[in-house]
Amino acid sequence: MEEIDLEEEKAETPQGNYKELVINQEENKYICQIQANEESLHVSLYENNIIKYTGNIHISRIQYNLRIYDFHINDIFEEINELNNNKFNIIKGINIFKLKIEFIIINKKRYIYIDLNEVKKEKEKEKEKENNNDYIKKINELKEIIKIKDNKIKSLEDELNKYKSYDNFDIKSKEPKYILNSHTGAIRCSTVLKDGRIATGSYDNSIIIYNKETFKPDLIIKEHNNHVNSIIQLNSGELASCSKDNTIKLYNISENEYNIIQTLTEHKDTVNKIIELKNNKLVSCSLDKNIIFYNKDNHEYKKEYSFTTNGPNGPIIQTKDNEICYHEQYNKVSYISFYDINKKKSVDKIKNINISNYSTDCLLMITKDLLIITGTNKISIINVNKHKLIKTIDATGSESILVSCLLNKDTILTGDENKRIIQWKIGDNNLSMISIKENAHDEMIFTLLKIGSSHLLSGGSDNLAKIW
Repeated sequence: MEEIDLEEEKAETPQGNYKELVINQEENKYICQIQANEESLHVSLYENNIIKYTGNIHISRIQYNLRIYDFHINDIFEEINELNNNKFNIIKGINIFKLKIEFIIINKKRYIYIDLNEVKKEKEKEKEKENNNDYIKKINELKEIIKIKDNKIKSLEDELNKYKSYDNFDIKSKEPKYILNSHTGAIRCSTVLKDGRIATGSYDNSIIIYNKETFKPDLIIKEHNNHVNSIIQLNSGELASCSKDNTIKLYNISENEYNIIQTLTEHKDTVNKIIELKNNKLVSCSLDKNIIFYNKDNHEYKKEYSFTTNGPNGPIIQTKDNEICYHEQYNKVSYISFYDINKKKSVDKIKNINISNYSTDCLLMITKDLLIITGTNKISIINVNKHKLIKTIDATGSESILVSCLLNKDTILTGDENKRIIQWKIGDNNLSMISIKENAHDEMIFTLLKIGSSHLLSGGSDNLAKIW
């Protein structure tokens, strides 16, 4: 390392003779002044004309006295490094207590040690600040978690309010708020979409999706060649429909557009009903006596397996995780049959449960244990765990009950061939009639659907859908 020649570039200042080294680094200007006196060496460092530190080296005693002017130690490192050149080397070592600076002066090494206690205190302050920031961050994270939980609670409350809003529902006192007349055939089925809109399927071979504000058609789908018997929206978002044309069709839908993505042609006769199981498999039943299970493979549904029943079947429902229930009729006897999905076999039957030939929505789970079946003049209550008929209720004045709908845990509605909507209270394994809307439609009622927080949709063979 070269020594500093104190005889070069001397200049007069109020403090006496000094040697100055100027370094321009990007936008900063660094000046290191070294002033030689008889017994000491005075060192000053400036950044942009602001003093950063100053001190004295007593050459004979090798003493030091250095002050730090509001300057973070890491910045000192960077600036001193910038002053490295062929005449003196500054940083030589550091520990948690001292910074060591080395100079070669008159062929002898001289050192300055900077006391880091003040710097340590500054670091502790910075650490405390960081800890405070971490604390604030954790508080904010907790607030966000609380916000998410509050939203979930509000969502649950809203869902409960939907039930509460039906507590004072009285179908007898209701009048239609909207009458939808866009179909030219009987309205056979309906569903609520995930975006809140409603969709109806008709004997005019079409599906209509309505604007949820105006109830005018947003979208008309006409892909079937015969009656649309059932429509559902799958968990994945696609719309599925089945028809008297023996097919099941699946669609991607948006606000005002759709595209058909698949047509399933496994059945050889009218497909009466489609449902989606809890494991996302699709199941269909048909007048061809077959019930078919479909599994989704590479974005398409494919037949997984099927079984043949003893007679044409209409409605179908999932009663337990491993079980479905369906209606079949043969030798002029009507049955409700139970099929174990895991074992892939029929496990039980209940005899003489009659339903109408027009009915595709007459099976309804009203609790996790109880299934009701609406039929000719009667409603049957079945315990699905025991596969046992526990109650038959007379529906006076109903030629045939075609559809049922659960309003809340205490109330169901039924629609019948006699143009009536009947409101029932659910009791202990029982139903009691509490309100009747006579002439709700001009003809038989095929579909009932709870929508929004307090409204009901009904559809019938008069080609009308009504919002109550």
